[in-house]
Amino acid sequence: MIGKGGFGCVFKGWIDEHTLAPTKQGTGFAVSVKRLNDKSNQGHSEWLTEINYLGQLHHPNLVKLIGYCIEDECWILVYEFLTKGSLDNLLFKRASNFQPLTWKIRMKIALDVAKGLAFLHSDEVNVIHGNLKTSKILIDSNHNAKLYNFGLAKDIPEIDMIDPDMVYIQGPYDAPEYKLIGHLTKKSDVYGFGVVLLEIMSGKRALDYNRPRWENDLVVWARPLLINKEKIYQVMDSCIEGQYSPHEAMEVARIAIQCLSCNSKNRPNIDDVVRSLEKL
Repeated sequence: MIGKGGFGCVFKGWIDEHTLAPTKQGTGFAVSVKRLNDKSNQGHSEWLTEINYLGQLHHPNLVKLIGYCIEDECWILVYEFLTKGSLDNLLFKRASNFQPLTWKIRMKIALDVAKGLAFLHSDEVNVIHGNLKTSKILIDSNHNAKLYNFGLAKDIPEIDMIDPDMVYIQGPYDAPEYKLIGHLTKKSDVYGFGVVLLEIMSGKRALDYNRPRWENDLVVWARPLLINKEKIYQVMDSCIEGQYSPHEAMEVARIAIQCLSCNSKNRPNIDDVVRSLEKL
């Protein structure tokens, strides 16, 4: 077992690359096997949404769904296995052998995430991820980033239907308009990307009650610092000091602050974010 959550457990396994039949440990193609717990908080509807989207969408920056099983009480998803795990682990699980990601790799990951979102938001696909966070971004051996977990994804035409009786859980990655009335749009994903970009820059979690009270909420704390070139260094991860120029830091801060605008109309399209990151 390599992971466990409210949905159930994740196991590592191996299959034959051509027949997809199970093979001995360490031989063939490594996969992640996600099994739904009967008492899962994720629920069957989100499980089916995951199959619906990842089963049809193919892009270098989306995790590949190899197959699935729905039989009686056995609900299983099989994905490609990404050796470095989640971005959350790479940024925040600081064990004794912790190796901080370099600035160059962090910017590559940010660009990959933006490209994955741009694909989803394209006119041909027209899908909102709806659950972007560092734990839903997986990294392979070459530090390619891939979006994962589409249980909350939605087709664009369905989004304007808001249930006034629904209770919306407020999370640090959620845009203000979603927290307020549950309104989910492409710009909500852009806000989530802004939070992820801020975590990548700072090496700090979006919400951490172990920090001083005024720093608990990363976005609230960092917002005034991101627009001040004399104070931006307070936001940047000390582990990557000296790896970036002042111009690069300010440019990434500019992108982050635009994505984190409280007014969704002032946030850039994700295609604009991709173009800005490609210039770094």
